[in-house]
Amino acid sequence: MIKIRKATNKDIPGITEIYNEAIEKTLSTFDIKPKTLDEKKKWFHEHGSKNPVIVADEKNEIVGWAALSKYSDKAAYSDFAEISLYVRGDKQGRGIGKKLIENIVEEGEKAGLHALIARITESNRVSVILHESVGFQHVGILKEAGFKFGKRLDVYLMEKIYK
Repeated sequence: MIKIRKATNKDIPGITEIYNEAIEKTLSTFDIKPKTLDEKKKWFHEHGSKNPVIVADEKNEIVGWAALSKYSDKAAYSDFAEISLYVRGDKQGRGIGKKLIENIVEEGEKAGLHALIARITESNRVSVILHESVGFQHVGILKEAGFKFGKRLDVYLMEKIYK
């Protein structure tokens, strides 16, 4: 059974492992170099009550995670966050991403955020559908915004405004 819960320090190795898998094998992130445990610890500790990190835990093993990260250091963006969501490759297709996105969107609302933004690589149709399922809408396309695995890639911008 999958349990969705707030992430703790002990989850950082699992979060890092899943993220590094995405870096090395997918277009889900435009990072191209795997993150060290220290880098992910720093990232984790930059999150607070307005920017939660949650995990999908299956039998005490982290199989996915989601986060709401600070969008900008500029004060006017203080109630706006960027969503991230990753599921371990061998656990995809089991509804874990759906549970994570529903929970992290709810956490953002509880935190008093006004809106969320998602940046999704053009080829990631599953992620687009997942975001649409919780109320994200298309707001633009960044043409040829990234270069990974030898290709120029567009990035879809999606936004959810809490009502």
